[in-house]
Amino acid sequence: MTYSKTNPNQLKYLSSYTLEIQNNIRTMVEQDTLGSFLLKKHPKTHDINNDKMLREYVMNLKNTHLRKSSPLSKVIYDKKIHVVNNALGLHTFISRVQGSKLKSKNEIRISEIFKTAPEAFLEMIVVHELAHIRIKPHDKAFYQLCQYMLPDYHQLEFEMRVYLTQLELKGDIY
Repeated sequence: MTYSKTNPNQLKYLSSYTLEIQNNIRTMVEQDTLGSFLLKKHPKTHDINNDKMLREYVMNLKNTHLRKSSPLSKVIYDKKIHVVNNALGLHTFISRVQGSKLKSKNEIRISEIFKTAPEAFLEMIVVHELAHIRIKPHDKAFYQLCQYMLPDYHQLEFEMRVYLTQLELKGDIY
């Protein structure tokens, strides 16, 4: 994909940020410095590259911050989840009737994009999905819980959106 200043969708991951921020990122894309900016902030990726390791990682965060919350039945990387679908991770809550009881299961699915991303971005998306166990809508309480679990949550969300922009416009940097 080639970059074009006239295409308003070029910075779709940053559309909710100020025009000044978007212009700064646009300039970095044009000067081909966005990748080096990201590498300076996040010089390496993580080694959490399979579902078993991801489950251990998620459970560690869950047990640290949300010990008394509902259990997780499944944690996986999902190749079907992609930013095109406007999702990077999914938290699903499934209720089933089994006999006379209602059984519920919580599942977290993380986009495979995060297999090769910096750990800070993986942590940010995991925290986001874990917060959905307690709070379903994206409201003030939800984001307060995200910040409780990860104090620099909002900064990391911004940097992850910059990373997605880099991936889409210029390709991977790692």
